Amino acid sequence: MSYTLPMDHEQIKTLLPHRYPFLLVDRIIELEPNKRIVGYKNVSGNEEFFNGHFPGQSIMPGVLILEALAQIGAILGFASSGNRHEDGYLFLFAGIDNVRFKRQVVPGDRLDLELEIISCKRGIYKMESRALVDGELAASADILCAERKQVKA
Repeated sequence: MSYTLPMDHEQIKTLLPHRYPFLLVDRIIELEPNKRIVGYKNVSGNEEFFNGHFPGQSIMPGVLILEALAQIGAILGFASSGNRHEDGYLFLFAGIDNVRFKRQVVPGDRLDLELEIISCKRGIYKMESRALVDGELAASADILCAERKQVKA
């Protein structure tokens, strides 16, 4: 598969099964299959989750920052394996280790997402990830994800 960089929202939707309001990646600016990926999410005050997190003090939930990192990991995984979600493949969380949150992410921030493959064995990827705002670390985690072919019932 070949990809044109920067990868825009429509191209991202050809790789990921996620859709609004759960697609948390706006652009991919670097992609090196089997190695690394860099993308970002523009954090808007119009995000659904800000209605309840928190009224009067909008903060992006940490679990959604991790989900955004996992989504760019899935894009990297699909680009590395050559498989596609249209053919029944998914990347699923298998584990998250060493999670750290260092700063709040709020409306108006651009959440820069970086991820590097540490190892891959039998469709299980170990990835080191970081989320930054203005060059400052917002969150980091080691992510395990597994590529699986879904069996239709």
